[in-house]
Amino acid sequence: MTSTTKTKLNSLGFAKAPADTRVVVAMSGGVDSSVVAAMLAEEGYDVIGVTLQLYDHGAALAKSGACCAGIDIHDARRVAEEMGFPHYVLDYENIFKDAVIDEFADSYLGGATPVPCIRCNERVKFKDLLSTARDLEADCMATGHYIQRKLGESKAELHSATDARRDQSYFLFSTTQEQLDYLRFPLGHLPSKDATRELAEKYGLKVANKPDSQDICFVPNGDYAAVIEKLRPGAAEAGDIVDMQGNILGQHEGVIHYTIGQRRGLGIGGMADPLFVVKLDVDKKHVVVGPKEALATRIIPVNEINWLGDEPFESISERRIGVKVRSTRPPREAILRATGPVTAEIELLSPEEGVSPGQACVFYALEGSRIFGGGWITKS
Repeated sequence: MTSTTKTKLNSLGFAKAPADTRVVVAMSGGVDSSVVAAMLAEEGYDVIGVTLQLYDHGAALAKSGACCAGIDIHDARRVAEEMGFPHYVLDYENIFKDAVIDEFADSYLGGATPVPCIRCNERVKFKDLLSTARDLEADCMATGHYIQRKLGESKAELHSATDARRDQSYFLFSTTQEQLDYLRFPLGHLPSKDATRELAEKYGLKVANKPDSQDICFVPNGDYAAVIEKLRPGAAEAGDIVDMQGNILGQHEGVIHYTIGQRRGLGIGGMADPLFVVKLDVDKKHVVVGPKEALATRIIPVNEINWLGDEPFESISERRIGVKVRSTRPPREAILRATGPVTAEIELLSPEEGVSPGQACVFYALEGSRIFGGGWITKS
């Protein structure tokens, strides 16, 4: 739409009345997506709520602290009933297992540190669920993610959330331009999570004080190794803990029990200086340890890049950007060099510790809040 358009745009950016605008809301059963659905319903939109059942419902009922569990499906349905819009539960168990869980297990066994929540957004929520929204003839799909979609000079842009503490851009870097054109994120501009809970109170939602999800939904209590052993029986093969010269310092019960940067639980006391996991050699069944300075990384190879910038990605010979290599760390200044259609070399201006294959490397503007996409860290 141009500034000369006479028809007033509604809050979702369409030149028609809310009642004539259909929006599918991805409802996890938590306070964030519930507020989005209630807000849009109150504004008069034609709202359809959709919740995904991603794994065994019976097991989910006994699991709290994670999204998409059985109680969450119940909570989402109750919000829909209270606000008066239809709600559907879609069985995505097989899709979720094939697209997310199996790759998680294989990546972990390969010595990587996967981020399954990103793959879930990329391959399930923003692919299959978005396709379902189109099948329902929705004008757009809305979610409760803390990120912003803004209209730039030539297209929709992805921006960090106003509240840096809640920003979920690290987990949404793989959102494509086509998906971004269709998606809406009504909470991204809010100043805090408290503001979201206040809205929940305003709409009379019983989930107003529901705790946030903490765990990966299919990894109870954060015990990755236990899940891998269940998915891939016999995967935890014992091996040696070695130093950077290959000297054996001790034994381990499986590479899957370790992550890059780990210090505690190595079981090799008596050393003059603290040792950290600096590499996982799956083929040799080696956990390689070394001093903290050995964790420092300056050059990061990245592939499967999703580019949201304005210029063609391959035209970038060198560009300064900010990058995040962990969701909990702020962006660090770096140089981006395209090495192919979907590959790049990232040079950090100051070394970063604990960079691990399988994690995401997300690209940010050095000034402002825009996100330029990102890719996956590969083994150097």
